[in-house]
Amino acid sequence: MNVIIRKETEADQYASELVAKRAFWNKHHPGCSEHYLVHKLRLDQTYIPELTRVAEVDGKVVGLIMYAISSLVRGEEKIEVLTFGPLCVDPDYQAKGIGGRLLESSLEDARKMGYRGVVIFGEPDYYPLHGFKTCDYWKIATLDGKNFDSFLGYELIPGGLAYPGAKFQEAAVYSELPAEEVEEYDKKFPYMEKLRLPGQWPDEE
Repeated sequence: MNVIIRKETEADQYASELVAKRAFWNKHHPGCSEHYLVHKLRLDQTYIPELTRVAEVDGKVVGLIMYAISSLVRGEEKIEVLTFGPLCVDPDYQAKGIGGRLLESSLEDARKMGYRGVVIFGEPDYYPLHGFKTCDYWKIATLDGKNFDSFLGYELIPGGLAYPGAKFQEAAVYSELPAEEVEEYDKKFPYMEKLRLPGQWPDEE
């Protein structure tokens, strides 16, 4: 299988959003919002289009990674770091190493662009395989002072995340996804049934 990792073009945008929908549909909860996040990211001031990458197989977009600027806050200091997401691969092409290639290619480009490091909320069984560590390694916490296995970081330069006592402030766009807006935007895509499945996150109170 010939996989091409390349920059996204405007002509790819719908296909990229559809990949995000197919990849995350019913994964964490019934339905998903990641395809709307892809749309909103492109319009957000924190978005870094130079780092967006797609994976192409036989002329078809099958994977995507996107980045935005977040911050580490420590007292009066505010240090720029990267956050990525979604990183996704169409279900028909998963478990073939495509996600890893998207990740490693874009991290190398981010390093060349001079960024310090990356902080994410991500799968704790996957990202450490690519060099990520839990953020307690650098004594970095969430805004409410917490640490957990899915709160992960990656240094692009030595000492890039060495800000002990700092708190991570994620780009707001990642949490600004009202359900009614997601539902409306979803009408642009093929219908998929929402299902409650084992292993999904519990409903929020």
